[in-house]
Amino acid sequence: MNYSHEVERMCPVTKGPNHGPAPIPEEGRWVKAYQISDISGLTHGIGWCAPQQGTCKLTLNVKNGIIEEALVETIGCSGMTHSAAMAAEILPKKTLLEALNTDLVCDAINVAKRELFLQIVYGRTQTAFSEDGLPIGAGLEDLGKGLRSQVGTIFSTSKKGVRYMEMAEGYILSLALDSNNEVIGYKFVRVGKMLEDIRHGVDPKTAYDKNVGTYGRYEGAVKYIDPREE
Repeated sequence: MNYSHEVERMCPVTKGPNHGPAPIPEEGRWVKAYQISDISGLTHGIGWCAPQQGTCKLTLNVKNGIIEEALVETIGCSGMTHSAAMAAEILPKKTLLEALNTDLVCDAINVAKRELFLQIVYGRTQTAFSEDGLPIGAGLEDLGKGLRSQVGTIFSTSKKGVRYMEMAEGYILSLALDSNNEVIGYKFVRVGKMLEDIRHGVDPKTAYDKNVGTYGRYEGAVKYIDPREE
C-alpha cells in the first residue's frame, strides 16, 4: 500500500475502540457479519425498470452467503419473462457479492436484486427471527397449488365501470351485478389447478368443472356479465 509523503511524515496514534460490527438477526441468531459467508436468510422484494413499464418480484434464499434458491416473477413487459428465465439460471450458487455485480439483463430484476441485498445484509429478511430459516424450496409455497404467480388484473373506465379479469382465486369467468349494476361477486376458474388435473389424466371438461368456483354474493345477483365481452 502506498502512502503520500504527508502521511509518511505523520507520527502514529494508536486506535482505541474496536467494537466490530453491530449484530444483525439471521435465522434466529444474532450474527456479527464480517464477510459475505456470514449472511443467511430468505427474503423477497420488488424492483422496476427506468421507464417503469414493468416490475419484478424476486425471492432469494441465502445460506452462508450463497444464493441457494431464486424465484423470479415479472409483470408488465413481455421481454421480462425471457430475462427472468436467464436470471433464474444465473443466480443460484453465486455469492451475494457476485450476484450484486452480475447484469441480469432486465433493469427491474437488477433493481430487485439490489433492494434484496440491502434487506439481507442489514438483517431485514423474512427469516430474521426464524430458527434455522426456511428450507430450500420455500419460495414455491408463495405460488400455491398449481405453482402460478398470484396476479391481479382489473380494468375500468369512467363510462363503463370496472372489469375483473384475474384475481388471486383465478381467471374470472363472469361478474355478478346487483340491481344497481354494482359488482357483488364473481365466478372464476383455478387455471393452475385445472391444468395440473389435466396433466394427471383428468378429462378436461371434468377438470374445468371441478375447478370453477364463486366469490361473494354471486348466487344472489340480478345479472351476470362476461368481463371481457360485455
